[in-house]
Amino acid sequence: MPRPRNKEDLLKAAEENYEKLNQLIDSLSETEMNILFDFSADEKKTEAHWKRDKNVRDVLVHLYEWHQLMIHFVDENTNGNQVQFLPKIYTWRTIAPMNQMFWKKHQETGFEEARELLAGSHAEVLKRIRHFSNEELFLTKAFPAVGGSTLGSYFVSSTSSHYDWAIKKIKAHRKNCRNDGATVIWKTLAAAENM
Repeated sequence: MPRPRNKEDLLKAAEENYEKLNQLIDSLSETEMNILFDFSADEKKTEAHWKRDKNVRDVLVHLYEWHQLMIHFVDENTNGNQVQFLPKIYTWRTIAPMNQMFWKKHQETGFEEARELLAGSHAEVLKRIRHFSNEELFLTKAFPAVGGSTLGSYFVSSTSSHYDWAIKKIKAHRKNCRNDGATVIWKTLAAAENM
């Protein structure tokens, strides 16, 4: 699906990718849910998040915390308080420590709680999208706090695009689990043949 450029497509993409994410999670085996993420063997996966997130819970709370940023940003600016999207101590170049802080904050959060938090924040973000007109979402300068961008692009980034990121990450983990499982089976068969 192309990047949404109107309210209807934004809501549709957010809902569809959220559903795809949940279906993917539901399709994971118990083993895939319990094995820690490890992307260290893939030299293409160099961004900080490949090392940061260790399980599905970590991915879900990351999405939840970015929803919280979006909700705070929209609510404050709508109420006349001019705030930036990121907390003051961070910039778009220094978000890795912020994401690490989110990760650390949720190490005691359970998987089911993370899933509930995300479901709630997803609904809250969609509620805010519905509050705005198509023009308020997708015309530049309609929401001054986003500068030369559009509010809609911020919503895309915190919903459908971010869900797509999570889907790709979980699929990469599942692929690792299946490759590792095949390696274990192959080694076991090879060992049995050599007996």
